[in-house]
Amino acid sequence: MMKAVILLNNILWVTIAMPLLGHIFRLGRLPTALPGRRRVAPLLPVFICLALLLNGCAMSPVQVKRTDPQTVQRQLKSNVLSTGELSNFTQLVLNRWDLAERFQQAPEEAQAELRQKVVDGLGGSNEIYALAELAFQYAQQSGNRAYYRAYYRAAAIYAYAFLFPGGAGEPPNPFDPRLRNAADLYNRGISAGFASNNGAEVDLRGGSYRLPFGQLDVTFDPQSLRWADRKLVHFVPVTELEVSGLLNRYRQPGIGAPLAAGTEPLQQQQDAQLFVPRNVQVSVTALLYFDDPRRQLAGKRVRAMLELYPATEFNQVVIDGQQVPLEADPSAVIAYQLSLVNICEWELRGFLLGDFVNRAPSQLFALEPYRPGRFPVVFVHGTASSPARWADMFNELWNDPQIQEHFQFWFFSYSTGNPISWSALQLRDTLQKTVQALDPEGKDPALHQMVIIGHSQGGLLTKMLAIDTGDRLWESVSTKPLDQLRLSQESRELLRRSYFLKPLPFVRRVVFIATPHHGSYIAGNRVAHWVASLVKLPIEILKTAADIVTQNPDAFPSAESSIGSVFGMTPGNPFIKGLASIPVAPSVAAHSIIAVQGDGPPEEGSDGVVKYTSAHLEEAQSEQVVRSGHSTQSNPHTIAEVRRILLLHLAQACNSAGGCPQPQAIRE
Repeated sequence: MMKAVILLNNILWVTIAMPLLGHIFRLGRLPTALPGRRRVAPLLPVFICLALLLNGCAMSPVQVKRTDPQTVQRQLKSNVLSTGELSNFTQLVLNRWDLAERFQQAPEEAQAELRQKVVDGLGGSNEIYALAELAFQYAQQSGNRAYYRAYYRAAAIYAYAFLFPGGAGEPPNPFDPRLRNAADLYNRGISAGFASNNGAEVDLRGGSYRLPFGQLDVTFDPQSLRWADRKLVHFVPVTELEVSGLLNRYRQPGIGAPLAAGTEPLQQQQDAQLFVPRNVQVSVTALLYFDDPRRQLAGKRVRAMLELYPATEFNQVVIDGQQVPLEADPSAVIAYQLSLVNICEWELRGFLLGDFVNRAPSQLFALEPYRPGRFPVVFVHGTASSPARWADMFNELWNDPQIQEHFQFWFFSYSTGNPISWSALQLRDTLQKTVQALDPEGKDPALHQMVIIGHSQGGLLTKMLAIDTGDRLWESVSTKPLDQLRLSQESRELLRRSYFLKPLPFVRRVVFIATPHHGSYIAGNRVAHWVASLVKLPIEILKTAADIVTQNPDAFPSAESSIGSVFGMTPGNPFIKGLASIPVAPSVAAHSIIAVQGDGPPEEGSDGVVKYTSAHLEEAQSEQVVRSGHSTQSNPHTIAEVRRILLLHLAQACNSAGGCPQPQAIRE
């Protein structure tokens, strides 16, 4: 259409308007007729107006057309981070200084010229933001590693100067979309500007670094690398990681480069009080401070201070007199750590090999050192499972500010094919030793308000921490008193400690999730028993079993069906019947979360492994039915109920103590 209008306009001008204007200039008056033509005076004004209107329409450079709001929004919000293209804000600056074409042809020279505008006082915040985006885009498109790191570092400096001008200007309006973009340019500029040669890690150290316009001198205190009794190493930028398998990915927007840091022990031997795995990944944030950044832009040398902040201790810093949140991506750190472990292999071996988990440095571990003043929450997994199955629940709870402030999370791992009483004894012994080692003088009241959460078989282990068995559990499996049996002293002591139990005084609340208190109907089928027969039991259990069978054949009528967890969870088994008959002690608060599939009456349903009637617990203070399969730890309703229980525990514990304890920092 536009081409047709332009063509018609040209024809009119050539055939009518131009000859007409020629006559006007020659004669000084309007002709009454064109040469060789009839009189056209009455039509002359019409032709002139039409020609002028058409010419004006064709020459107008500004056009508009209606489009959908999403397209407009994408155009307005587009920037180098989201689309790889420069934002409208930066394009405006380039056009204003006539540098758009120059940047395409000679990007380094264009950036240098624009920087000089800022140095000369001709440019301000708009130009500084544009420089950050220009440097970042050029770094992304450059194939020269030395150049791209230099320009990434420059992008971080420009972005910081835009965000925190100090006394050299006003900080950006909080409604300015460039504020968030500049923070992202700064964060990404750090991780990319200090990247290792292969780009897989970030190299955090002091030294002198190249800039497009000079040199960056960075100071870094090696003490920043200390995290409790560990040294932080191998920093992986988590912003670049794509996470799958978690219910939610939690990010805390703010300032700084979010990283996953590995650790190395500072001492030769690991402190055995509470084991933090060697391959634990710590969520940290790297921050590059610039003193009076806009003034420093005028020189050839820029000075900065590099700081490192673990997310377990810091969530904000003070810059230019204002509280600024630190950028963090804790969910990505959790996912990255899980990706380093072959979970399926671990769970299979943990079921079939009775002493597999015992080879680990500890069965109880945490993802951060012990924090006095925080209530411990211990997760106990189920059969053929592992602590990794708590990932979603831990991710949700740890990213809840109120929960994170007052609780610490520990994980118990065990070989799940072993007898339930044996695994429960390991859990009991491990917790007792840990509490004694962490707080020998009993000065931390929070440590003695422990919450244990058990799923499936883990719930049975949990119950055995909170019951007073008397003789009842023993009498359910043996027809003779323990003292009358012919046993070695080692076997007698093992059985005594496994079947004659008192509640642990520091366990104050237990949560049962899909727990087969009366057994699992799946455990009772032949296939399950055949698989259970493949389990290789620890030597201690085999010796005790041999003593029982060979020297006391009449004392244990069901001994052959009591070895191994699967046999112990078979409905009707003497052990599971005896355990079910013993209530949780009144001193311990108990809660049940029962999974039921389908929409039918809960009382008639199951989760595919455990029936409702088996999971139901009369003495439970609360019972929550969740429409889910057996592996319900990741179900949002299950997680919400656990959160409610923990907040209830917090409120009651703080009220009874006259106030909540204050957690201590990790960094020494």
